[in-house]
Amino acid sequence: MREKEIVAKTAELNDDYSLSRVPEEQRDPMWKILLIRIGNLTCVSQFMIGAELGYGLTFAQAFWATMIGSVFLQFISYGLGVAGQREGLSTSLLSKWAGFGTYGSALVGLAFAISLTGWFGIQNSVFAQGIVSILGNNLNFAVVAAFTGLAVTLVVLFGFKSMSWTANIAVPGFLIVMGIGTFNMLRTHSLGSLITMAAPSQSLTFTAAITVVTGGFIVGCIITPDITRFAKSSRDVFWATLIGTMLGELGVNLLGVLMAHAVGTEAIMPIIYQLTGILGVFIVIFSTLKVNDVNLYSSSLGIVNFIKQVFKINVNRALMTIIIGILGTILSMMGIIDKFESFLSFLGIVFPPIAGIMFIDYFVLKRSRRILDESRKLGKLPDQAEKLHPVTLISWIVGSMAGFFITIGIQSITSIVVAAIVYYMGMKIFSKEK
Repeated sequence: MREKEIVAKTAELNDDYSLSRVPEEQRDPMWKILLIRIGNLTCVSQFMIGAELGYGLTFAQAFWATMIGSVFLQFISYGLGVAGQREGLSTSLLSKWAGFGTYGSALVGLAFAISLTGWFGIQNSVFAQGIVSILGNNLNFAVVAAFTGLAVTLVVLFGFKSMSWTANIAVPGFLIVMGIGTFNMLRTHSLGSLITMAAPSQSLTFTAAITVVTGGFIVGCIITPDITRFAKSSRDVFWATLIGTMLGELGVNLLGVLMAHAVGTEAIMPIIYQLTGILGVFIVIFSTLKVNDVNLYSSSLGIVNFIKQVFKINVNRALMTIIIGILGTILSMMGIIDKFESFLSFLGIVFPPIAGIMFIDYFVLKRSRRILDESRKLGKLPDQAEKLHPVTLISWIVGSMAGFFITIGIQSITSIVVAAIVYYMGMKIFSKEK
């Protein structure tokens, strides 16, 4: 009997609690959560956003666009992150008792899986192209993409614990490169001239810049519970998300702005190569590993939950990681992944309403808080959940449509605000009629 218990416990640990709460004794210290969070933001894609802002805006415009977008992203990250920490649940599982129900949470998981698998392929393409360029374009892109994609899959296969190990290497390496690049930049340009100079192209509007900032990490914000469910306290969540936002959104973005001004281009490889050399390019490309393992990790969690809810089958996360990793790698090798960019932009409007609905349901309406509190004391999941409330689906659709058709202002903010208002009012009306 004891041996069976040990085997069951080992299987549960290896599956990273994808279908259950993370026990208190399995929670990690804040610095581990922080490293993962910083790794999400201190990366090539974030630097590319900063370079794009710097190429099209003055420093002052880029600063305020980044600041407004960062406040929005921090609000979502902390709110959902606290819910994930308190309940010990991933985003796709938490949504089951935060407005979406059994079938709704399955749809959320599927949407995340599609989006994050697409981002996995895009990031892997950037990773592979960087390596090919470093080696003088002497290697076949498809072969390199296959190698990098499968390497990331192997890292994620070992679960969350191995992710902090990759962050231990990728995050410091990226920060060192940023430091070297900043030093070399300031050797030839004064900080005052970089801040006051005109934008190299002036091709970006202020509102469009805010959309770039918010859209660039909105999915990462919504999947914050996937990481913070391992945190020990809401205070740890606050500092992990805040410091991550300051270093990633403000720090990396604004450095990207200054470097784009200094070099006069938004293309990341020329910027890094000119300011740090080949070694810097290699380290920056390696740092994409940190973002891509989060993409694949969260995607596997979403698919596991989808299959569980719809088909009533428990699938091991490791198996799903292999399947999704291979799929994303193949798409990257074929070059088809570039066609996902317009689709992923569309998802950037569809995803924010999910956060709005979850926030209103969990923190304001608190429709499932009682059963969540009772089951949490027992270390279990609630034994009941609604299927899918019609108000949830209506709010999701209306919020997405508003973000898509209302082009005035910031589309991602429009979609989340409209969805939250419609959900709150709809639930109030429904409860009165009931």
